[in-house]
Amino acid sequence: MSNKEVDILVAIQNTLVDAPGVIPAARGLSLVGEHAAGWLGLGILGGALDKKRRRSWAGLFVAAFASHAASVIIKRIVRRPRPHDEVIRIGVGTPSKLSFPSSHATSTTATMVYLARITRSPLPLLGIPVMALSRMVLGVHYPTDVLAGALLGAATAETVHKIERATK
Repeated sequence: MSNKEVDILVAIQNTLVDAPGVIPAARGLSLVGEHAAGWLGLGILGGALDKKRRRSWAGLFVAAFASHAASVIIKRIVRRPRPHDEVIRIGVGTPSKLSFPSSHATSTTATMVYLARITRSPLPLLGIPVMALSRMVLGVHYPTDVLAGALLGAATAETVHKIERATK
């Protein structure tokens, strides 16, 4: 791994890891984003409660699912190992040893982009950098992992949205 990415990761950790509440919050986000489960649940709940926009909530579900699936496939192709330098603190267990792209950043971005469309508010987009940062705080992803995940998630959300509009 490039020294610059390790340096960035260590700088993020040195700045945030010891701040009160940061690790518990990051671990909570990790749990919500694991296998996109929280985002899939949000799509189901939104569709059940908001019948007028059920189709959009289904789109959110599909975007979360498809983006997560795409990230897992790409991980298996790229096979980049997770951070393992002795200066990086690992704050959570992971289901795989593969790092690129961050599946959490991918599915979170897809979900938040879609949620911003559904709510017609940019506020959900704030969740994207929060999740990305949490993955680095926990030491399980490099900066390029979360950046690639965010780009993949945004592209997936846009693609699913276009399909949703085209098939009305």
